[in-house]
Amino acid sequence: MPPVTLTIRDQIAHVVIDNPPVNALNQGVRQGLSEAAVTVAATKGLKGVVLSCAGRTFVAGADIKELGNPLEPFLPDVLAAISESPVPWVAALKGNVLGGGLELAMACHLRVAEPATKMGLPEVTLGILPGSGGTVRLPRLVSMDLAIDMVTGGKPIPAAKAQDAGLSDAICEDDLLPAAEAMLAEATLGTPLLERPVKDAEAIDWSAREQAIARKSRGAVAPLEALASLRDATRLSPAEAMTAERERFLRLSVSDEAKALRHVFFAEREAGRSLREGDGVPVDLNRVGVIGGGTMGAGIATALLLAGSRVVLIERDTEAATRAAERVGETLGASVKRGAISEDKRKAALDALSTGSDYALLKPCPLVIEAVFEDMGVKREVFDRLDAVMPTDAILATNTSYLNVDALAETTADPGRVLGLHFFSPAHVMKLLEVVRGKATSARAMATAGALAKHLRKIAVVSGVCDGFIGNRIMNAYRRDCEFMLEEGALPHQIDAAMEAFGFAMGIYKVQDMSGLDIAWAQRKARAATRPADERYAHIADRLCEAGRLGRKAGQGWYDYASGKPEIDPEVTRIIEEESAKADRKRRDFAQSEIMDRILSIIQAEGQAILNEGIAESADDIDVVMVAGYGFPRHKGGPMWLAHP
Repeated sequence: MPPVTLTIRDQIAHVVIDNPPVNALNQGVRQGLSEAAVTVAATKGLKGVVLSCAGRTFVAGADIKELGNPLEPFLPDVLAAISESPVPWVAALKGNVLGGGLELAMACHLRVAEPATKMGLPEVTLGILPGSGGTVRLPRLVSMDLAIDMVTGGKPIPAAKAQDAGLSDAICEDDLLPAAEAMLAEATLGTPLLERPVKDAEAIDWSAREQAIARKSRGAVAPLEALASLRDATRLSPAEAMTAERERFLRLSVSDEAKALRHVFFAEREAGRSLREGDGVPVDLNRVGVIGGGTMGAGIATALLLAGSRVVLIERDTEAATRAAERVGETLGASVKRGAISEDKRKAALDALSTGSDYALLKPCPLVIEAVFEDMGVKREVFDRLDAVMPTDAILATNTSYLNVDALAETTADPGRVLGLHFFSPAHVMKLLEVVRGKATSARAMATAGALAKHLRKIAVVSGVCDGFIGNRIMNAYRRDCEFMLEEGALPHQIDAAMEAFGFAMGIYKVQDMSGLDIAWAQRKARAATRPADERYAHIADRLCEAGRLGRKAGQGWYDYASGKPEIDPEVTRIIEEESAKADRKRRDFAQSEIMDRILSIIQAEGQAILNEGIAESADDIDVVMVAGYGFPRHKGGPMWLAHP
């Protein structure tokens, strides 16, 4: 069956795209739409066209595999044929209307959407910009202010906002196709969209927008190119602006940035493949237990509640359990304030939360996630109690950043039901989940981890057991070398500046201050007895911790936070210089390029070692971990990609 069909009923042409799973605009779909437009133009007596899609969504984008290798018919030509049709086209929108899908919808003369529809132009996330009139048509439908946000930020907007802004003409609460047909009954072609003026462009401070986008994009080029294309829509004729947009699109589609972003896009979709291909059957996730209601435990509980699970949250006593419930409530309240969830969803989530201190309350939970302090003794005590009270078929997971999952599992009656789940903070926001497979972890436990990641809409990456797993092991390696650079002459703010100039969201020392220096300090002390005597070791971080400088939460760490912002502290410089002298290191200046060369070489070397040892399942998984969990610039593709692009 062809991916596009055309049927005529009661003088209305129905053009239906059926190209599962997301009705992508590949060559076959474009060819079908082009032929449909020709047929419609040649057919007498038509009232108009209803354009719809089979399945759950309208067109959710182009075929990414065609980027850099466009095939005829080209989308701009197809959309021109639709927009210049002698009869009106109505786009019946549902699901995700993204990228080329939204460009297609805008080429139609009217748009009606289901309430849950989302519309967006996310091309910048792939290192490109809309290439088929998106930056020219959109600001003629919505304000330029909103167009800039949508095109340079890439985030979709809901149907209600789209209607208020002028992107959608109506929202349909009932059957979509009859609503589209009814809209055609009163439709006229009217003034062509490209002949209408751009909306509210005079209110834009283009220089300020450019500076803000440059700061946010951290070296990525596509958002700035997208802004320039939108500005062209205000200064050039529509035809000239379309030509300039297409030239930018074609140039960017073969850029290193676009290739890197496509690599990450596909790597994220391939991540955790072994979880999907295993033969284990996951447990029911409708009710999940969480032990520990601190920042991480409360975040995990929040993520589960927002995904629709009922959560039993256990703390050491009633008072601590009450505080944990309050912490979850505060997190949900903050989500309401920033518009992430509705008040109704907040109430429903809180209704699904129960707290207490009796482990017996966990018995009905097929999965329990322990999230107590990162200490093996504390965790073993928790697992001893779980082993005694939980049904034998329950899965037991530990949220740990470093600890040996096998050593923990060995203390239980059935090590096969134990695995590691390394969540990233804040757990209800961060998309990465490291799934740690122990030597005895069962297929059922791994299948449950895969189902959990899907349930929480997280990207799962499987790791073997080692100190720090994938991400923290790599971070520890380059953090250690950064401290060696401090001994050799660099200062924390210089290393942070080099990393941020490269595109990291935050430098290593600002990250440490934000997360706290105490956990890594505890890990270093735990390893001190087994550290080889001849191994190079920098004592600078230990000196800071011993002085109570545990990071932002203490008001001091690598930086001073008396002003509320990280400020260079002469006391830290003094400690660094003292340790340099003790280690007999001659201090020298470091260029930003040298700092980043060393950091990248360490990351790549440690990543290759992790791969060689079988800890990671693929080099792409390492890239996903570093991009999604450790601030590595997405538009660089990841450290392993950079080593062998």
